[in-house]
Amino acid sequence: MTNAAEIDGWTAGTWTIDPTHSEVGFQARHLGISKVKGTFDRFSGTITTGESLEDSRVEATVEVASVNTNQEQRDQHLRASDFFLADEHPTFTFTSTGVTVNGDDITVVGDLTLRGVTKPIDFAVDFGGITVDGYGTKKLGLEAETTINRHDFGVSWNAPTEAGGLTLGDNVKITLDLQANLDA
Repeated sequence: MTNAAEIDGWTAGTWTIDPTHSEVGFQARHLGISKVKGTFDRFSGTITTGESLEDSRVEATVEVASVNTNQEQRDQHLRASDFFLADEHPTFTFTSTGVTVNGDDITVVGDLTLRGVTKPIDFAVDFGGITVDGYGTKKLGLEAETTINRHDFGVSWNAPTEAGGLTLGDNVKITLDLQANLDA
């Protein structure tokens, strides 16, 4: 896939992310032996497709308080000052600054703002395609992934373990599984 003309159903326009068919997830190394995974249950965003893939852009907002690791005590700790500082920074955002295409590889570059710190990041994108659902709504699907160093965003809490390691790894993988509806 080198250009938009090769994608069945490609349409330039604004697509609204459908939170009922999407997921914003993350995972981090825990105790050096496993990973803790979680999601954010409330988020919104738009994907604006251009005449070409490179002319497209993304804007998204995630509500920090919606963090969900299926363990309420951990979720409360993640919302606190050791991690997301949700009272002062209730959302984190991503705004794309460019899209590059190299054969089948799509990369969305942009600015992630978390805890008041903005850093450039790259998402590797796996474009799922475009279709029309049973109600006549045009849908776009994609998966995207990036890894950030949490210290870059001021998330530096850690604690030693009895075995001599640390509770948390430095890197956090962010995964997106998105479906978006073409705005009428």
